[in-house]
Amino acid sequence: MAKTLGPVRRSFQPWNDPSEPAYIELRDVTKRFGDFTAVDRQSLVIYEREFFALLGPSGCGKTTLLRMLAGFEEPSEGEMLLQGRPLTGVPPHKRPVNMMFQSYALFPHMSVADNIAFGLKQEGMAKADIAQRVAQMLRLVKLEPFAGRKPAQLSGGQQQRVALARALAKRPKVLLLDEPLGALDKKLREETQFELADLQESLGLTFVIVTHDQEEAMTMADRIAVMDHGRIIQVATPAEIYEAPATRYIADFVGDVNIFEGQAERLEEGKLRIATTAGFAVETVVNGPSLPANGDTVWFAVRPEKMVISHDRPAGASSGPAPNMVEGEVWDIGYLGDVSIYNVKLACGDIVRATRLNAAREVERPITWDDRVWLSWRPDSGVLLAG
Repeated sequence: MAKTLGPVRRSFQPWNDPSEPAYIELRDVTKRFGDFTAVDRQSLVIYEREFFALLGPSGCGKTTLLRMLAGFEEPSEGEMLLQGRPLTGVPPHKRPVNMMFQSYALFPHMSVADNIAFGLKQEGMAKADIAQRVAQMLRLVKLEPFAGRKPAQLSGGQQQRVALARALAKRPKVLLLDEPLGALDKKLREETQFELADLQESLGLTFVIVTHDQEEAMTMADRIAVMDHGRIIQVATPAEIYEAPATRYIADFVGDVNIFEGQAERLEEGKLRIATTAGFAVETVVNGPSLPANGDTVWFAVRPEKMVISHDRPAGASSGPAPNMVEGEVWDIGYLGDVSIYNVKLACGDIVRATRLNAAREVERPITWDDRVWLSWRPDSGVLLAG
C-alpha cells in the first residue's frame, strides 16, 4: 500500500483530477481599502462539495476574501467566478451563496422555527413549503424539541445550530462560515467540528470556512489555504500542511515545531547533513527535485511528537557525537493528561520541545525537572524548509 502523509479523511480529492472543473475560482483578486491592500493579487480554485478553510492570523485577509465571495465587498481588481459565471456586480441577495456569521445574528424576538423560516418568507415561498423545509432543517440539526423557543432560551451550541439551519434552509450552492464556532467552549467546539464536517459531507454542499484556529481547520477541512499579509502561502490537505509545510512561517503557525538553522552538506543520493547553530548535527532524507548546495544556510523542522525523550543515550548510538540526537536539561514540563510536554534546554541555551504520550497511568523512572535527558529522532521525521 502506498504511503501517505497522515490519515486520509475521505477519498474525495478532486484537486488531484486535472479534468475536474473549478466550482469557485479567484483570478488575480486584489482588494484595497485606501492605501491598505487586504488581498494582494491572489488566485484560488475550490471544487464542488469541498470543505475548504481559509486559515491565518487576524488581519491576513481571509475574512475579506469571504466577504467578497458573499458580495459584501467587491474586488478592486481581478475576477471571481462561481461555476464559470462572474460574481462581480452581482448583489449578495442574488448570489447562490449564504453566509453564517460569527455572532449568529439571530432575531431575539423570533422563535427558532421563525428564525429558520425568515429567509424563505423573504423569497415568497409558499407557507406549506416553508413549514416542510423548517421541519427538515430542525431534524437536520437535532433541534425539533426547541422549535418554539427564543434564542435567549438556548445554549451557545444550540444557537449555533439555529444559525446553521437558517443558512442551509435556502439551499445555497455555497455556504460561507465566518469563525462559526468562536463563541463555543472548547469541548463543545471540538464536538461541533466533527458534526459540521459530517453534515457537510451528507448534504453534498460546498463549505468555505474562515478561522484562525489551526485545529478547527485541520479537523473539518478537505484542504486549507494558509494566508499571511493578504497572500495565500500554501494550499494543501491538513496532513500536507502539517507534515510538509512550504515555509518556516507555515511550520511555525500550524502546530508546535522545533526549527534548527544550519549549514548544508550533501551526502549520498537524497540525503543531507546539517551542522546546526545549536551545536549538533542533523541527517535527513530530502524528497524533492533539488538539494541545497554545500555550505547553503538551511532550516530543518521537526515536530515535538516526532522526538523521543529518554533518560539514557539512545540504544546503538556511539559514545561520540551522532546525528539526530542531542542532550539537554528538562527546563519545564506541562502535563495535559493525554500527553506531557517537555521543554529541554540545550548547552547553547536553546529550548527544544518534545511531547510524550501518557499511555500508562504509572511510569517507572518518570522524567522530571532538572533531569539530564536525550532527545532523538528518525532521519525522515523532519522536513527541510524554504526561507
